[in-house]
Amino acid sequence: MYVVATAGHVDHGKSTLVRALTGMEPDRWAEERRRGMTIDLGFAWTALPSGGTVALVDVPGHERFVPNMLAGVGPVPAALVVVAADEGWMPQSAEHLAALDALGVSYGLLAVTRADLADPGPAIEVARAELAATSLGEVEAVAVSGVTGAGLPELRAALDRLVARLPAAAVDAPVRLWVDRSFTIRGSGTVVTGTLGGGRLRVDDQLELAATGEPVRVRGLHRLGEARDRVEAVARVAVNLRGVPKDRLARGDALLTPGRFRLTALLDVRLAGDPAADLPAALTLHVGSAAVPVRVRPLGVDTVRLRLARALPLLVGDRALLRDPGRHHVVGGVTVLDVDPPPLARRGAAAARAEALAGLDGRADLAGELRRRGLVRAAELTRMGVTVTADPVAGDWLADPDHWRRLGARLVEETVRYARAHPLEPGVPVEALRHLLALPDRALVEALVRPPLALRAGRVTAGPVDTLPEPVARAVRRIRAEYAEHPFRAPGADRLAALGLGSREIGAAVRAGALLKLADNVVLLPGAFDEAVRVLAALPQPFTLSAARQALDTTRRVAVPLLELLDRRGATRRLPDDARQVVVPPPGAVPGVCAEAAVPVPPRRLP
Repeated sequence: MYVVATAGHVDHGKSTLVRALTGMEPDRWAEERRRGMTIDLGFAWTALPSGGTVALVDVPGHERFVPNMLAGVGPVPAALVVVAADEGWMPQSAEHLAALDALGVSYGLLAVTRADLADPGPAIEVARAELAATSLGEVEAVAVSGVTGAGLPELRAALDRLVARLPAAAVDAPVRLWVDRSFTIRGSGTVVTGTLGGGRLRVDDQLELAATGEPVRVRGLHRLGEARDRVEAVARVAVNLRGVPKDRLARGDALLTPGRFRLTALLDVRLAGDPAADLPAALTLHVGSAAVPVRVRPLGVDTVRLRLARALPLLVGDRALLRDPGRHHVVGGVTVLDVDPPPLARRGAAAARAEALAGLDGRADLAGELRRRGLVRAAELTRMGVTVTADPVAGDWLADPDHWRRLGARLVEETVRYARAHPLEPGVPVEALRHLLALPDRALVEALVRPPLALRAGRVTAGPVDTLPEPVARAVRRIRAEYAEHPFRAPGADRLAALGLGSREIGAAVRAGALLKLADNVVLLPGAFDEAVRVLAALPQPFTLSAARQALDTTRRVAVPLLELLDRRGATRRLPDDARQVVVPPPGAVPGVCAEAAVPVPPRRLP
């Protein structure tokens, strides 16, 4: 199916032409038929010579009903512009054409009606010239009479050629069905109609109401008056909904694929039309079937910020129209550039924002969005209309590569700075770094950690440090002097306390490679690992704990955790009878391994 909307001045025969083409009555209301004037949208369809079907959205022509006209044209990809041969180009012809141009409609056909009453040539010449200066460009023209039927076969053939040029619909796109009618059918419940411009609908699909986010389910579908199990774009469709009363939906609402659209009440747009500086502060934005009051703030020559009276499900690249209802004037068309723009809080922010928007053309650009935002969730970009092809850096977070590198460098700087300011601490808490780097998720901090940084127990460390605070270094020198001759006689808890070595000081010394920690309050000098392997290798193999204790000239308090460390590092192996034997250390299990940090730590020179 294809969908085409009519456009043209009041009483130029749009409805008569639709009636003649389709054999259907597009005027739905008795008042319309009594007055002979279309007030609201009408819908009809007909077969084409190729076998396809075209649905026609008949729009009102009177200036008082332009909002209704825009609700019908907004979601439709092509237009049938109607001009009467006996009256020619008229004011509403011009306003309707301005609306089509503002919305970027680029596929069209000119029908000059009442060709039985006047020579259609002059009207065709003037109308084609007017259309050629807009987004429609050069169009085919057909002279026709809806009364006599003259020219109807040629018009059908021209419609066939028109729809054959339309781009293929994005049937895999998420659904955004702009509602143009809502009513109730006894026994069925609420029904809404609209033009399905993209995606597909199936019976029992779950959708969400744009206005409230509440879920609704598709109870039934109708296309061209027939029940269907599924409908694909582009199509006129009636959707019977389960679980929502009629008064919850109205023209301008939308049914959405859940989670695929961002509701926004703040937009940055590019304007094609009146100069931005000349715009009134209050206008009406027409997009899809919606008409929403907006406040306007000019940013640059052709860029403005719009604050909507209610949020709409909009995407980057959407086309819309600004109209001044007081003057009955189409201000111009807008292209959505940003659906999540930054605040303009500082002096000069508007001009800076205009400069940032200068290179945007409304096409969703992943690299550009990442540059502007630095960090953003993939789902957020998808809801803005941006196709995500980049790999996330953490979870579903995407990052601009340059911004990510800068964050990594800052993480190193902050971690080193913290280590110098707090040498006794075992690294910076991840949450503290998250605040310092103004990151929205601690997973981003963890993902930024690269050597020489390390992540342990919720803290980021800068690796081994070269120096210790002087009181700690002095205490370590005392231990070295006191135990140089007996490297396996560890100082007791009282002696450590007397030297001022609490758990924080010992931890700092271990991280600096100045001490080897075996257990709480059990420390040796860093060369003890190598020396223990050498001494134990000289014993008859296997050896017992008692033999090891005597050979090392130490106590059980030291021997037990020391042998356990040797076991863990692969220097010794514990046998079923609890004896041990020295083995060749595997690669990586080398002397000087820090028990607490679990990484090789070379001994450091003390100050």
